[in-house]
Amino acid sequence: MMDDSEMMIFAGRGSQELGQRVCSYLDIALGRAKITNFPDGEILVKLEEDVRGRDCYLLTSTCEPVNNNLMELLIFVDCLRRASAGRITVVMPYFGYARQDRKDEGRVPITAKLVANLITAAGAQRVIALDLHAAQIQGFFDLPVDHLSATPVFVDYFTKHRSEMAELCLVSPDVGNVKVAEGMANLLGGELAIINKRRLSGSTVVTGNLIGNVAGKTVLMFDDMISTAGTVVEAAKLVIEKGARDVIAAATHPVLVGPAVDRLLSSPISKVVVCNTIPFAERCSPLRGKLVELCVGSLLGQAIHRIHNNQSVSALFKFTAGTKR
Repeated sequence: MMDDSEMMIFAGRGSQELGQRVCSYLDIALGRAKITNFPDGEILVKLEEDVRGRDCYLLTSTCEPVNNNLMELLIFVDCLRRASAGRITVVMPYFGYARQDRKDEGRVPITAKLVANLITAAGAQRVIALDLHAAQIQGFFDLPVDHLSATPVFVDYFTKHRSEMAELCLVSPDVGNVKVAEGMANLLGGELAIINKRRLSGSTVVTGNLIGNVAGKTVLMFDDMISTAGTVVEAAKLVIEKGARDVIAAATHPVLVGPAVDRLLSSPISKVVVCNTIPFAERCSPLRGKLVELCVGSLLGQAIHRIHNNQSVSALFKFTAGTKR
């Protein structure tokens, strides 16, 4: 077993709060580094601690501004490598560009693979990810990837509030998320329903048929992220039309861009339960009455502790609802 004193955790500028939560769980101090921008926007990272031979973990969500956070991550990894860190593990609570994971039409890139290549080339030796948009992204990396699920965090919350939801129905807002919805239905004790959708553009979604019965039930919808909220809001309207008495939306990553806040505010959704993989921007403040934020700090902390001590991470995959395909 390795000495915990040999472990160091750093966090990007956009993930400082979550980094502190992880360090609090592990009872260590967050690593010190100075990150600044030159007047032309170039990023400079300077470590303020000795990392030679240490087991280093860099926690950064490549959320908005995606390109700035991604470049900061790459520069930080390069900085750790050139400072002779013993091992560098990138911890990505949210993986930007994950939706560009395949060629779904001609003459388009597979940017998720490009980002994986960049992280590998920068010098990372391992990656910890949380609820990737597609499980296949693990295979884009030519290094070990631990793909965690936030299911235990959600199950803990909804189990405590299970009595408030009465007769429960887990609804998958799209076909790709059926496995997760089915897993949650088994864990929480509820029925399952499925909605098929058709995406017209990056921000426009048309819902189709509902397979299942939601009349008189509390509907709980799970997804890996809420971006523009088009999918979840249209799905909520459909289940209300079909007789649902209440609608709760849950997602690991609160991307919440474009018209998302306005859509959720005017929707029949009573509660939006998300994780702190992405910090809330000021523009999300109108949603505070509906938003419930859950912390994944202990989940990431457990994974880091197990990896550092060469223990199995598979134990963290038990009692999960699986991952989106």
